[in-house]
Amino acid sequence: MSIGRIIETDADVAEGAAWLAARNERFRAALEQTGPLPLRRNGDGFEALLSAIIGQQVSTASASAIWTRLEAAGLHQRDRVLAASDADILGCGLSRPKLRYTRALAESELDYSALRGVVDADVIAALCRITGIGRWTAEVYALTSLGRADVFPSGDLALQEAAKLLFDLETRPSEKAMAAMATEWSPWRAVAARLLWAYYRVAKKREGIR
Repeated sequence: MSIGRIIETDADVAEGAAWLAARNERFRAALEQTGPLPLRRNGDGFEALLSAIIGQQVSTASASAIWTRLEAAGLHQRDRVLAASDADILGCGLSRPKLRYTRALAESELDYSALRGVVDADVIAALCRITGIGRWTAEVYALTSLGRADVFPSGDLALQEAAKLLFDLETRPSEKAMAAMATEWSPWRAVAARLLWAYYRVAKKREGIR
């Protein structure tokens, strides 16, 4: 089974954005406000997945501050995490649950290279087997670190809020409702996510994701 389209360049994002705009006038209007969409591609591996964990359920500003402290202490690297004390990690601003998740990730035997050739559903399943990694974290990793073009983190609150504003919904859509909406945006759901994050930034004057 093919892993599908991989987003590697700004041109890939622009292609997806043009496809969405041609099929949905709300997306076309949003693009006029946001301008060209960011690539949002990171490296893959332990560091990228740890960053996604740090970003769970905190503001982008808080996540960035914690990450800066982790980097300063060298605790964004797997071997350094394995050797560190709990006090070292907690001192960077992590909560007790996120300390446990960081340990679980470092102690896992995840084959990051192998994930590059695995279909989206199996990537998400493999990641969700690690303590502390839920569907949102797995989908964000698949989108930003593996470049999967048709992944959409429907549980993301910023995406839900952006959809509410852009599509004039009475209430913010639930994760299930958001996933249902996103089926119409396949095979470029990951670009739809980029567009909604960009629209959130314009509408709310703050970032929805690191």
